Amino acid sequence: MSQPVFNRGFSVCVFLPDGNPDGIKVVEKSNWSGCGLVVPRALFGEAKTRPELTRTGVYVLVGQAELSPLPQVYVGEGDPVRPRLEQHSREKDFWTHVVVFTSKDQNLNKAHVQHLESRLVRLAGASKRCVLDNGNVPQAPSLSEADTAAVEGFLADMMLCLPILGYGFFESAPAVAPRVVLLTLTAKGIKAHGFESPNGFVVRAGSMARKEDQDAPSMHAFLKWTRADLVRQGVLVDRGATYELAQDYEFSSPSTAAGVLLGRSCNGRMQWRTADGRTLKSLQDAEAGA
Repeated sequence: MSQPVFNRGFSVCVFLPDGNPDGIKVVEKSNWSGCGLVVPRALFGEAKTRPELTRTGVYVLVGQAELSPLPQVYVGEGDPVRPRLEQHSREKDFWTHVVVFTSKDQNLNKAHVQHLESRLVRLAGASKRCVLDNGNVPQAPSLSEADTAAVEGFLADMMLCLPILGYGFFESAPAVAPRVVLLTLTAKGIKAHGFESPNGFVVRAGSMARKEDQDAPSMHAFLKWTRADLVRQGVLVDRGATYELAQDYEFSSPSTAAGVLLGRSCNGRMQWRTADGRTLKSLQDAEAGA
């Protein structure tokens, strides 16, 4: 099953029950029976009495990985959710926030949330934009055709809410849209192609990356960790003298993309160029009317 793609307008309401922007958040979307709940770990004790946690649901634990710039993520399900989160509060150290999705009309059952759990783990594994704490991909249950359609619809609405909350790591790199300007990065022994995206910069599959630049031993630790993560996850494949990108991958910025490919810190706005030699910076300046 492919990742849901939408291009219609919608609204999302984020309610702060205690009035604290950094506190508990209740998330609702127009024309959706679902409900999201974001809870900082420090406030889990206060949140335990909330009705959302007494329902059947799927949840995502989020924290910062120790040796990676990527977030660390665990996806689970509960029927109800609260006992599972209490267990994770005792046994898992990494997470700082949890986001829970349940149904306001309580029409999600155990099989539904097992399906959602399996799908989210697969999406995170495909995007490779987080460090998955799940040891394996949960087996999806057998659902009727009607139930599958209903749960996939629920997932599609979840996928619209998650990036708004700052959890976009389930999304794979976007495809090339019409009128997108393709850019190229060249250096000794490598060539890469990509384009600017709303969330940063997408480098196309088949692009090459240099091995660590011997002339830049002081490459920023962030770039080293990112490169190591991409190698570990199989996004960067060793081709001997160079690496090759095995899939389209979205980086957080043009400079991060260029730095990972070149093996050194650099200004990506100057490195990425059109076929006729214009830099990304010149394109951005022209678009802004500078």
